[in-house]
Amino acid sequence: CIESIQKNSKYNHQIIVHVQEGSDGTADYLNSKNIEYTKSDVNIGASAAFNKASSLVKNEFIVISHDDFYYCPDWDTIFEENIKKYKNNNFLLTGTMVGPENTGHVKFDCGKDINNFNEKKLLDNLKNIKIYDFQGSTKHPAILHKNLWDKVNGWSEEFTPAGGDDTDFLLKLWNSGVRIFRGLGNCSVY
Repeated sequence: CIESIQKNSKYNHQIIVHVQEGSDGTADYLNSKNIEYTKSDVNIGASAAFNKASSLVKNEFIVISHDDFYYCPDWDTIFEENIKKYKNNNFLLTGTMVGPENTGHVKFDCGKDINNFNEKKLLDNLKNIKIYDFQGSTKHPAILHKNLWDKVNGWSEEFTPAGGDDTDFLLKLWNSGVRIFRGLGNCSVY
């Protein structure tokens, strides 16, 4: 995930990782790459992890992601182009997941895990995969303004460790007045 962000981005992004438990060398890897992170000694779940990591955000926008995504080329410029279309920051934009059967929103099999991921196949065929923008949300990757994140107090931690937290976050945004939930077809992750 980190390598794809660094390789396939136009901008040099602030990457923030939350390390759950951290007994596998992840913190050492992040330190060696000068990547910021928060850490917990136990698995605190995605909701609390997103909230802890967001405490380090220095930029205007937050991209919510999982660590098993491969970010396809131009993902950040597609977000940027679409953000410029709005007069205020009261929106949630999401990308589109491409993946093998039953794992992505768009089916295109380039492997089921990191051990058999075929990056070349994905990149060689990405322009041929027909993906359209749509009203709604695929949930992740998602981008929103930091002020909006703060307004809804981030993710609801009562859903920890998981289950219902994605939908609850969207409802919190809706209840705060957000009416623009837009999925961007060409902003792809695998």
